[in-house]
Amino acid sequence: MQNSEAILATHLLPLIIYFGAIVAITGVMLGGAYLLGQRHHAKAADEPFESGIVAAGDVHIRFSVQFYLLAIFFVIFDMESVFLFAWSVALQEAGWSGFIEALIFISILIAALIYLWAVGALDWRTRRQRNSSP
Repeated sequence: MQNSEAILATHLLPLIIYFGAIVAITGVMLGGAYLLGQRHHAKAADEPFESGIVAAGDVHIRFSVQFYLLAIFFVIFDMESVFLFAWSVALQEAGWSGFIEALIFISILIAALIYLWAVGALDWRTRRQRNSSP
């Protein structure tokens, strides 16, 4: 039992040292930036700007919920493409069973997209615009 504990300790020691080094380096970088960084309290320093141009209008823009829904849908279907790319790289090793699994995966995603379309989650129009259109 003591032999396995010694082996475990020798294998964990490099990991513990690495973790400690990462924490130390992060602390030095953040502490150095805080201690050596510039501190200026000019009025212009607190104003937002866009590419060096003073902002014209309110900087707090309110986006509709549909924008965030579309962004989430994009991330979900973007991850689908990552999985399919990894699958296509290993297509020869996966064989027919991998191909059938990929078809099931794609069909589930298509079914989810059809459902989102059917419930109107992809429709950007307001309720008034939907009611007034023929």
